[in-house]
Amino acid sequence: MSLELSIPVESVALSALLDAADHPAALVLLAHGSGAGKDHPFMSGYAQAVAALGCSVLRFNFPYMDAGKKFPDKAPTAVSAWNHVRNWAAENLAGDLPIFAAGKSFGGRMASVAVSEGMDAAGLVFLGYPLHAPKKDEKLRDEHLYALQVPMLFLEGTRDPFANPQIMADVASRLNEKTELVWFEGGDHSFKVPRSGRTPEQDGAGLAEATARFIRSVLGHRS
Repeated sequence: MSLELSIPVESVALSALLDAADHPAALVLLAHGSGAGKDHPFMSGYAQAVAALGCSVLRFNFPYMDAGKKFPDKAPTAVSAWNHVRNWAAENLAGDLPIFAAGKSFGGRMASVAVSEGMDAAGLVFLGYPLHAPKKDEKLRDEHLYALQVPMLFLEGTRDPFANPQIMADVASRLNEKTELVWFEGGDHSFKVPRSGRTPEQDGAGLAEATARFIRSVLGHRS
């Protein structure tokens, strides 16, 4: 059962859900994509599956989502939300656990911007990094990634219109040596595979094993 929480951010409070592992090795903070919030079945499936594999997951909404607005927050607002959530989690939930930052599309990109501006994270996990807009792969959202030194895991569908596979592979190859790129054959931006028969919950849960393996690898290198 997910635990409902409220995270104070300046003059508002962000809604959040905690999926706690029995004996957690890490705490994963999880932000949603631009079009659907923390309660989306994909997010639920992913968070609960990661928790079942030994990492607690705190998923939260950005301010615009809780306010019922259609368009995502501007980057400064989203990055500020990330920092507030990270600091609150460190003070109230994590204890001695390492904190990883993860996000679906927009949420992951904003996590990486926050880390590039100083937010502390043991690693970054991207659930479909939006490298470029569909059919606009000449304009990449990659510049800030090259300076990052934290371990990074990119989970990408081979049919994702937001990440040309060849360009995505090239970008990943030029990031730090602790970067991993894992492809999901046939997956689109939401990791949906045509005629797979999977539910959104199952699509999200299908990314959990790669996530847990990455976290175990990072923690193993630390020990």
